[in-house]
Formats: sequence, C-alpha cells, structure tokens
Amino acid sequence: MPNETASFDEIYAAHYGDLTVQLYAYFGDRQEAQDVVQEAFCRAYARWRTMSRFDDPVAWVRRVAWNLAVSGWRRKRTVRTFLRRQRPIEPQVDGPQPERVALVAALATLPDNHRRAMVLRYLADLTVAEIAEREGVPVGTVKSWLSRARQALAARLDLAETTAPEETP
Repeated sequence: MPNETASFDEIYAAHYGDLTVQLYAYFGDRQEAQDVVQEAFCRAYARWRTMSRFDDPVAWVRRVAWNLAVSGWRRKRTVRTFLRRQRPIEPQVDGPQPERVALVAALATLPDNHRRAMVLRYLADLTVAEIAEREGVPVGTVKSWLSRARQALAARLDLAETTAPEETP
C-alpha cells in the first residue's frame, strides 16, 4: 500500500500542472481547470488499487477531468439558454417615497395591537368586526385601537386632524 500511495503522489506531482494547463487553455477558466483536475485526481485516489495496475493511469485521470469540464460547460450552457428564454426582468422600481418610509417608521412606534389593527383595517381591508373576531376582542376595543392609532400617527406625521369616517362593524 505505501508503494501505491507513493506512486499516486508521484503521478499527481508530475501531471497536475500539465492537466490544469490543458484544461485552462481549452476552457479559459483557471479556477475551473484546477477544480476539475483536482476532482479527477480525488476520484483516481479513491480507486488507486485498481488504477495503479493500468498501463497509463494518467490517461484515465485526463479523461475524467475532461469529462467533468465538459459536463460543467454543458450545465452552464443549459442555464444560460434557460435564462435567455425567461421573460425579461422588470425594470428596476424606485425605492419607497419619503412619505411611505415615514409612515412605516411611525407605524413601528405604535403598540402591537394598534399597529396590527391599522394594518388589518387599511392594508388587508378587513372590517372592524372581522378584526375583532380575529383578535378575540369586542368591536369597541378595535374601534378604540384604530382611533388611538390614527391620533398617534397624525401626531407623529404632523398631519392635520381630519375626521375619520365612522367605522362600521
């Protein structure tokens, strides 16, 4: 066994660079060339008892390295083809307006139940009765949360007090 390991080490030392240069020259990616040659030698090492008896074990390593490189190239080509066939990416959308950022920041200062009630009422379009049922509280409690939340938001956002429409259950 030590003899086999020594001969593997010798073959690795003698041929790793040459195989890497060959694959690099063909595929144009040094890191990928190093990776596939390294993988080919790892596979050879795992089978070294059998491979050490081959007339030319380097030929096997070379073939495995080339096969790995070609498989990787095909995978990348398939991905590129797939991506080209996808619908075009939507143009980049501008970030949120300052008013929206201020609203989100103001909402974050509200107590959880007030914030949840506001989101459910004005973003999820739930009725006061639906919110009350979901939260397990009376309708009057939800109306109170919404009223207090609107007052707090108006104060934080420097909004003029406006009369909110009467909440219906």
